Amino acid sequence: MSYDQSDSIYHAEPLDEGKRLRRLQIMMNLVMQVIAQDPKLTFEEASQMVADSRAAALALFPGKELAYDLLYRPRFQRLMRERYRLQ
Repeated sequence: MSYDQSDSIYHAEPLDEGKRLRRLQIMMNLVMQVIAQDPKLTFEEASQMVADSRAAALALFPGKELAYDLLYRPRFQRLMRERYRLQ
């Protein structure tokens, strides 16, 4: 059976765990950078970005809510406190 490039468009293989992990790391770093550096970003917009990042992380790693909550939630909470001077 020969390989046809057009077949890969319709039969994309799921990303392996290493690629998904790297994609997650890049995504989280980008969200954190935007929150930290965009002076026009409102608290509500930043909060929505955090919620969306969690949803995206769980789409890449279903069932890993605890891992997200242990690894990323404290980082986002600290960043939001510092950025918006929350108590």
